[in-house]
Amino acid sequence: MQVGIGYDVHRLAPGLRLVLGGVEVPSAQGLIGWSDADVLTHAIIDALLGAVALGDIGSHFPPGDPQYKDISSLILLERVGDMLKEKGWQVVNIDATIVAEQPKLRGYIDSMRHKLSKTLGIATDSVSVKASTSEQLGFAGREEGMVVWAVAAVTKAVG
Repeated sequence: MQVGIGYDVHRLAPGLRLVLGGVEVPSAQGLIGWSDADVLTHAIIDALLGAVALGDIGSHFPPGDPQYKDISSLILLERVGDMLKEKGWQVVNIDATIVAEQPKLRGYIDSMRHKLSKTLGIATDSVSVKASTSEQLGFAGREEGMVVWAVAAVTKAVG
């Protein structure tokens, strides 16, 4: 078994969509990014790539590349899942924590877990997503951005 850690941060701005784990969450602010700016999925991608020493999200899907403009991060996650399978790895589990003051995410967590697990072809019980605040401290606390930490465990596929 191997483990990877992922981290991502995106700035918030008014009038943009907020997409987390492939789920659009109603919010006065959304995340700024080249793709759909799905900070949760990006951190998970980095955790998976890190677990098998395949670099990071930017090395595979560089910002500024027109083919990734506004792309769903779930498509990128699916491609990473395929890369892992081609190398003989399977995802064991994912654990991620979103740090944001607003909006409250509890009502959307199960949908995020479902979309992420379906995209990777693993059981929903193998994907944990949590939300926390930073108690109004730092950039996340001032609602200037969101940050996500993710951990992924992978193992060599059997057969």
